[in-house]
Amino acid sequence: MPPRRITASDAPVFAGGDPDFPLSESRTTRLVQAALDEDHASNDITTLATVIPTRRARAALVAREPGVLCGVPLALAAFCQCDDKIEIRVDVEDGRHVDAGATVLFLTGRARGLLAAERTALNFLQRLSGVASLTARYVDAVRGTRARIVDTRKTTPGWRRLEKYAVRCGGGANHRATLSDAVLVKDNHLAALDGDVAMAVRRARDFAPPGTFVQIECDHLAQVQAAVDVGADGVLLDNMTLAMMREAVAIAGARVLTEASGGVRLETVRAIAETGVDRISVGALTHSAPAMNLALDFE
Repeated sequence: MPPRRITASDAPVFAGGDPDFPLSESRTTRLVQAALDEDHASNDITTLATVIPTRRARAALVAREPGVLCGVPLALAAFCQCDDKIEIRVDVEDGRHVDAGATVLFLTGRARGLLAAERTALNFLQRLSGVASLTARYVDAVRGTRARIVDTRKTTPGWRRLEKYAVRCGGGANHRATLSDAVLVKDNHLAALDGDVAMAVRRARDFAPPGTFVQIECDHLAQVQAAVDVGADGVLLDNMTLAMMREAVAIAGARVLTEASGGVRLETVRAIAETGVDRISVGALTHSAPAMNLALDFE
């Protein structure tokens, strides 16, 4: 993909990026402005004291390690809000793999604006690229099996749409985004029903809108059988052994979606996938992803 060139007057600044970017231009602007305000970017006393207003600079935003990029639209908005005359060359878009040393953005503008926006832009990029990069490692680990890697609701409050977008950039898929998207009857729900799986499914079917996906969390195979017998759409195999998962897949057949969950690690995900489950949910994608090492280097 050829480099993309933008200025602060371009609207929206994220045009040309991933078509699934989850925020509108106005929401992106508000989110980034809030982050800049949090950092008091307009009152950067170090920069105001040391850098004259007319000083211009050129800088490259560079990947210090390989990974999958995510968050370019947010970084662009940060730089554009701090310098309305900035010019930016976008070398790498969201969802693309970068090697260590690769230039992601090349920026030309007022030195004060670049310095004020630097940390906010990097915070967005490093966090979201970390999620995308970790997701890509899990996706690569199960390649060639039927299993899809999916996320969970274990997300940073207020950042869920962005973090789930980052999972997609890394090649993963999204589980339900909110509690209203699907029925997932977990162990505590079943405890309140004295463990009656059939009752849980019947009540879910009666209450939820037609077509709502109904899934039952199962700790043992008897629950899997009960969920299949009553017509659940999916079973979540919670912390089961590999042998139990293989048997659960056999019980479910082609009628019910099977999902492995609980304590999934990179070292174990391939073996889990080889049990034949349809998908594997990994909370670590969003709650434990390390930030990707990116930096802004002035020329």
